[in-house]
Amino acid sequence: MKRVLTAAVLIPLVLLALFLAPNWLFTILVGAVALLATIEYMTLAAGYGYEPFRFLTYLLVTTLFSILVWATGSPSPDGITVLLTLVFYFALTPFVYLCAGMGRKDMRSILPGLAISYVALPYIGFSLACLIFLRIMVAGWFFVLFTFLVIWVGDTAAYYVGRSLGRTKFAPTISPKKTWEGAIASALAGIAVGFLLVHFAPGITAGLLKAHLLKAPELFADTPAWVIVVAASVINIAGQLGDLLESLIKRGAGVKDSGSMLPGHGGILDRIDALLFAAPVALLIFGATREYFLRLA
Repeated sequence: MKRVLTAAVLIPLVLLALFLAPNWLFTILVGAVALLATIEYMTLAAGYGYEPFRFLTYLLVTTLFSILVWATGSPSPDGITVLLTLVFYFALTPFVYLCAGMGRKDMRSILPGLAISYVALPYIGFSLACLIFLRIMVAGWFFVLFTFLVIWVGDTAAYYVGRSLGRTKFAPTISPKKTWEGAIASALAGIAVGFLLVHFAPGITAGLLKAHLLKAPELFADTPAWVIVVAASVINIAGQLGDLLESLIKRGAGVKDSGSMLPGHGGILDRIDALLFAAPVALLIFGATREYFLRLA
């Protein structure tokens, strides 16, 4: 019951942010989630026996999303400048960690602490930033919503089908409750909701336009079935792998949940684990196939 109630509160809030928030505010909200997830990740990382660079990592995650707030809040951001800024950011942060390591007495902990801390930047920071890159695309709200629904509906199908019909475990040492039956149900449910969303997209677009939530009249073309199947299935599978990867991290740290912030769901990281792999994959998928999904009137 807690799981359902938490979802009933969070999902409408996420959708309101997706449809109503300007890009800069959406970026701040995603950044806040990233920071909370990073705090949980640092606790997990400490379970491996090495103390991470906690405060510095929080500062670096905040810096990453501050760069993105600047980019999304600018009337005409230079894409090349933003890209080069992010490249230098990820290239220089290991040296920042090494400089911070000079203050540690235990020299043997510097590199392990650096490694587990730096992982948070691409694993959480960059992955969630991909949602922002999706959101600022033409019809970006649709691509983000497609990704969310494929993950959410797939996760729900896997949970209930796995509990009732699941027999064949596919990762017993990492996540003993995951089964092939649940995984297949998740992928099929993701494909089904993808078809439904594409079918109802013109009506959703009209409603958003009527409410003055979109700046341009975006209409969705007749998308080939194979494109929907590929997009939904690949994003769903990526989400399942993301879930499995977080389970791997928790298993190594010897904990069941990443936190207790969300009743029935565990921590923030437990709730977004699928998105951490699905969001970058979705950005690649929609970057390559968006012309199949939409046309501008």
